[in-house]
Amino acid sequence: MAVVSARRDRGRRGWLRGAPPPWWVKALPLVLIAGVCTATLISPDPLDIGFLLGAIPPLAVLSYGPWGTAALGAAVVAVLNVPAFQLDSPGNTDLLTIVFVSGLSVFVSYVRSHRDAQLDLERTVAEAAQRAVLPPLPEHVGAVRCAGLYRAAQRGTLVGGDFFDVREGPYGVRAVLGDVQGHGLSAISTVASLLGAFREAVLDQPDLESVAARLDRRLVVDSASSRYAELFATAVLLEFSRDARSVRLVSCGHPAPLLLRGREATEVQLTAWTPLGLGLPDGGRPAGLTLRLEPGHSLFLASDGVSEARDGDGTFYPLPDRLAALADSDPAVLAERVWTDLVRYCPAVADDVTMLVLTPGSPDGR
Repeated sequence: MAVVSARRDRGRRGWLRGAPPPWWVKALPLVLIAGVCTATLISPDPLDIGFLLGAIPPLAVLSYGPWGTAALGAAVVAVLNVPAFQLDSPGNTDLLTIVFVSGLSVFVSYVRSHRDAQLDLERTVAEAAQRAVLPPLPEHVGAVRCAGLYRAAQRGTLVGGDFFDVREGPYGVRAVLGDVQGHGLSAISTVASLLGAFREAVLDQPDLESVAARLDRRLVVDSASSRYAELFATAVLLEFSRDARSVRLVSCGHPAPLLLRGREATEVQLTAWTPLGLGLPDGGRPAGLTLRLEPGHSLFLASDGVSEARDGDGTFYPLPDRLAALADSDPAVLAERVWTDLVRYCPAVADDVTMLVLTPGSPDGR
């Protein structure tokens, strides 16, 4: 099963926001030189269009380095002095202006190139740090096949206020999907804290309810030293048996998963406990549910960025109905298909969107 890529930030980043400029921006100075030269050669009368060439060095700054910008500036000066083009016989003042603009453009290009290199380095470091918080999902974890999709609401970030993870430990394969208070960069520290606590709890907590209690304690402790009044998060946790034919679920204020059986999608009747970070009520423990899974079944988990998306009339996205219609024989593509349908239904998705599709496989990963 292929893993759906959840963090294609470069695909979302336009060239005005740090991506390399498109090919036509780089070709524009060359096209302008060729156009001016061609026009002057085929015109029976001299054309006073030499001023257009003055725009070439500044245009070169957008996509060329200092040497390329200097070469284009020299080409402009050369073209202005070629008698065959008859570009209004530029005087010394005109030529000196072009030379000055070209020199200034070379300097600006030098500064831009070095700044772009520094920004690329910082972006690479930031992406590596964010991927360390939320690494890509493997195709298989034990006997469970996994596919996930993550879209952060804040442009330019890979991680927001949602989180998910699937880990194998001594007590089976455990998974979590949740949504912390707030979204964007301000929520990343809470996400990192929760995922760290989850990965430790997977190894040493004997049951899923204890894992939920560990996450709750982590947020309670973090909240005591936070500038916010309290930190909280909703989450749903899962624990698969060794053969992945049964799963135990615990909800901490999060919508229950949807069970897919072919093209039928039904919400699991799971009682929700209080959100993480608000403390265990009277020292109690969340009530879990054990569900039997048959071959061909899948569990679809999503954050509220999916279920609370609205169309132009304010109608919520009908996830169960759309999910049943979009279901495919290959669960790996399901999350991507739901995302495509969600954006069509609500073009201005303003919240973090996370989806996780978990399908029973076999212990050998098939």
